[in-house]
Amino acid sequence: MIEPGTISPGDQGGRRVPSIHTASLLAGEEIHRSELGSLTRLTADSFPILSGLSIKRLTLAPGAIREPHWHANCTELTYCTEGRALVSVLDSGGRFSSFLVGPGEMFHIDSGALHHVENIGDTDAEFILAFRHERPEDFGLSASLGAMTDSVLGNTYDLAASDFAKIRRSTTAKLLIRREGEPEIPYCAHFGDPHHFAIEAMAAPVDSPVGSARTAREQFWPALHDISMYSLRIREDGMREPHWHPVTAEMGYVHRGSARMTIMDPDGTLDTYVVNEGEVYFVPRAYPHHIEVIDAPRVHLLIFFDQPTPADIGYRASMSAYSRGVLAATFGVAIDALPELPFTPADPLIVTRNNPLAP
Repeated sequence: MIEPGTISPGDQGGRRVPSIHTASLLAGEEIHRSELGSLTRLTADSFPILSGLSIKRLTLAPGAIREPHWHANCTELTYCTEGRALVSVLDSGGRFSSFLVGPGEMFHIDSGALHHVENIGDTDAEFILAFRHERPEDFGLSASLGAMTDSVLGNTYDLAASDFAKIRRSTTAKLLIRREGEPEIPYCAHFGDPHHFAIEAMAAPVDSPVGSARTAREQFWPALHDISMYSLRIREDGMREPHWHPVTAEMGYVHRGSARMTIMDPDGTLDTYVVNEGEVYFVPRAYPHHIEVIDAPRVHLLIFFDQPTPADIGYRASMSAYSRGVLAATFGVAIDALPELPFTPADPLIVTRNNPLAP
């Protein structure tokens, strides 16, 4: 079996070398860890292949809050894996909204919009956050107040400067804070909201006996304008067919199970590696790749894209696009040596794995 995060032995003369396409989010750069929770990230600083996308993992203990903050250079797209949270968003123009998020649900935040995430349940909450920049920039509300003098704040709120003297301030964000008492949940939080999307409650646009894909993209969620996500599940007897995305990069997080992938670089280099739970992979735009399940009954991937409506070209449709004469010339064989390839005008995305796993 191939070791996690390595090129297959046959590709590099038997040498095992780390893959540049994968990294562990669980072991990523730790921004915060305390009894309130944790915040880890993978950016281009720690995972250099990232371009246009990055990822964080946020955990919140009961009563913990990700302090109100905003991202200066990118949008955010978040998937809740466990727990129950209240999210509030203040957009430009004074548009404010609050909504509840649970497992299998998502929320979207525009660049610069002030927002907070608050664990309102009795158990820990976990979130996987994708950003539309390889190096996202954050500002915390507490730190932004620390940048201003008492006089400036007094003038801002029509109060005396001395009213702010007792508030301890710093230009370093607090990140995670503790709530005192019970959560305050506004009535509006129980209604639908454009920032919120229950992806796992939707009918899967791609559904087969061996896997499914639910899609958070502009077609189903109009709030998305520069990012999207697929919730992809594949059984051990299924496979994500080899394909490429002509105009979008792909960043995937393994939520459950494990998978083997092969990526081809333009110079012909093949990178075959295994990704396990808590690990992230990245595929640059238009690089061919495939996904198959190993050592698990199924895999669940959260796959983020740097376009609101990702598209792909699969190997099945590619072969159907050309005559057998063109294909025979392409592969340097006689026409009658070609397999009887099925005509496929639209790629199935997930196919059945009828053959055993290659070594």
